Amino acid sequence: MKLLIINPNISESVTALIEKEARLAAAPGTEITMMTAPMGVAYIETRFEAMIAAYAVAELAAKHAHQHDAVILAAFGDPGLEGLREALDIPVLGMTESALMSACMLGKRFSIVAISRRITAWYRDMVERNGLIDRLASIRCLDEPLRDIGSVQDDHAARLQSLCEAAVHDDGADVLIIAGAPLAGLARSIKHQLPVPAVDGVSSAVNHAQSLVSLAPAPARAGSFAKPPRKDFKNLPPGLTQLLSKLP
Repeated sequence: MKLLIINPNISESVTALIEKEARLAAAPGTEITMMTAPMGVAYIETRFEAMIAAYAVAELAAKHAHQHDAVILAAFGDPGLEGLREALDIPVLGMTESALMSACMLGKRFSIVAISRRITAWYRDMVERNGLIDRLASIRCLDEPLRDIGSVQDDHAARLQSLCEAAVHDDGADVLIIAGAPLAGLARSIKHQLPVPAVDGVSSAVNHAQSLVSLAPAPARAGSFAKPPRKDFKNLPPGLTQLLSKLP
């Protein structure tokens, strides 16, 4: 199967982290295509930045999804996820939803470890949107400037480990979600140093995508994820123009 993984941030260093973890998680025979948003911000922290990212992701997915079996949005917050599920006939997955589903199968209460304080409000919104706010033990975060978004794991290794341990011992987490594309792969590298299971959004999304492709679900023809209705449009980039032109 072929998976299209889109980094909604513009940071190529983060794309490299995502790709490394995705390839470690992929089953033999799974082909991975990596893409980085051509417009937007270095890393998404706010709802406004997520809105910009959703547009960039929509254009890439509209242009390239037809060559793949599933699309993964590799930013914690899943910008554009629900809209793309309406528009595409293949499974569309996000890091947040995938990590949350994995965590719920490993324990009752989960904590999220994040890279900044500003990002936590958006993460809490995402947990609530997925109907899991009662299972959220805490959101722990770094609270210091980030020198380089691609080196967060190395620059703040000790602090990230401490946040994980505090979420377990002080907040009662059964599972840890180490969140955000800049932390891709960290759960894998420190899982044996933690007292509870740790979940990574990239590897969760890759594995869930493989499962959904294998299940071969039929596209929605009714309900809230049925195709959008055909309408007049103008001044859209080529990928979106092509996709909207094919609507029934």
